[in-house]
Amino acid sequence: MGWFSSSKPEVSAVTRQDRKQCWESRDLYFECLDRVAVLEAGKEGSACAKENSRYEENCAKSWIEYFNKRRILAEQQKDLLAQSKVQAQEAKRR
Repeated sequence: MGWFSSSKPEVSAVTRQDRKQCWESRDLYFECLDRVAVLEAGKEGSACAKENSRYEENCAKSWIEYFNKRRILAEQQKDLLAQSKVQAQEAKRR
């Protein structure tokens, strides 16, 4: 069945250079998403195709999923922090 076969997929350790390349391509892709005013990755159509291709090429799938979810969460946190700041200012006025 192959469960105990000696052929294992080649998995290499991620180097510092690999991480740097991934982060740089992620940043370029997210900058493009910001330019076209899209929050959720994958919803931009063909607007950021070159950047997305590079992002997917340079980053592991699990990293991409994490970064994309983190992007949405970070934006939601910004909104919540802004709301709480407004509420705190209103409370001080009373």
